[in-house]
Amino acid sequence: MRMTILAVLLLVLGAAPAIAAPPSIQLAHDAEARWVSFDLTPGNQIRFHMEVNGKPATAILDTGVSVSVASAKFARTAGLRISAKSEADAIGGNVAIGWAAPRAIELGGLKRKGGRIAVADLTAMATGSATPVDMLIGSDILSCCAIDIDYDARRFRILPSGRMPFRGVSAPLSLSRGSKVYVSELTLGRQHIKPVLVDTGDGAAVTVTQSTWKKSGLKPKAVTSAVAYGLGGPIETRLTILPELHVDGLTAHNVELRIEDDMGFSTKTGTLGRIGSAFLQRYRVLLDPHAGHIVFRPGKKVDEVPIRSTSGLLVGLDRDRLRVLHVMKNSPAAHDGWQDGDTICRVDGSPIAGNGLSADTSWSAGPPGEVVKLGMCDGTKRALTLAQFY
Repeated sequence: MRMTILAVLLLVLGAAPAIAAPPSIQLAHDAEARWVSFDLTPGNQIRFHMEVNGKPATAILDTGVSVSVASAKFARTAGLRISAKSEADAIGGNVAIGWAAPRAIELGGLKRKGGRIAVADLTAMATGSATPVDMLIGSDILSCCAIDIDYDARRFRILPSGRMPFRGVSAPLSLSRGSKVYVSELTLGRQHIKPVLVDTGDGAAVTVTQSTWKKSGLKPKAVTSAVAYGLGGPIETRLTILPELHVDGLTAHNVELRIEDDMGFSTKTGTLGRIGSAFLQRYRVLLDPHAGHIVFRPGKKVDEVPIRSTSGLLVGLDRDRLRVLHVMKNSPAAHDGWQDGDTICRVDGSPIAGNGLSADTSWSAGPPGEVVKLGMCDGTKRALTLAQFY
């Protein structure tokens, strides 16, 4: 189990420059039967296989991206010519981008010909994986249609807008005026919040701005801190667990909430927060902005309580060791003087056993009162007594 929640989110500002054939999107007559299998990255994003100019690519389904993005490495491999450099806002800061004009992009029963995509350095850290993905598929491609995401079965499909393949609780969904990303609304305590980004590329559950949080009037028993990684780098947020949260007619329980700075990404995108993949994956979800709704049907994880760290160590796998990415505030690790960057080579006497992509870190959320013996990579040893702190 990996305790870090990582986020891929990029908002490209402005229209794509230079000359390109006008984009055209076609859906196959059997699009409903063309399910696309996916897995969830360690950062909670939907990762799948597709084609660009006939070449296979790994991609993230990312409704928080206004213009789809190719990695610079994949763009070179696929023979995409990069031009017209500019910048875009991302979680963690600005990123440099270029532009390219692929002939065709294909996923499931959808095929887009012409148009432009952005090109940027897509880091592995932004998905929590050992290697970066090749593409982020955003609203410029996805918003033409409805997306049926079956998280329990790990598959999605692209449908004509207006289809209703299943019944559930509906909430408003539209495209924002400027960037054309997916937006909805939610209720937090006494505060009705709109617009909020509906972002399948964000691995967290729900995020709101500091000002929005204050207006909600909620006073949870405990608040700690966490870290997220975007294309622009890391950001620190506050973190708590809410007993209840409403998305229009939907009532959700035990929701992990992040509170970000008022000068953070939500403010830059003209929203008050985000609904991310960790929340969406509790349900089967239909995203259909042209029909004006998002539909939720409870899945196997609908009543699942979020995993709480009892150590306060958010870690990532670094070859044969665990590196501390963040020490959560008011946690046992914080009280014991742990620091970001500390490296762990043994847990309870056993070496770190990773598969190159992730390692078992379930000990970091073990039962309160349990003592974990950690061997540091500098040869010292530490004992950490686990406790519930948020």
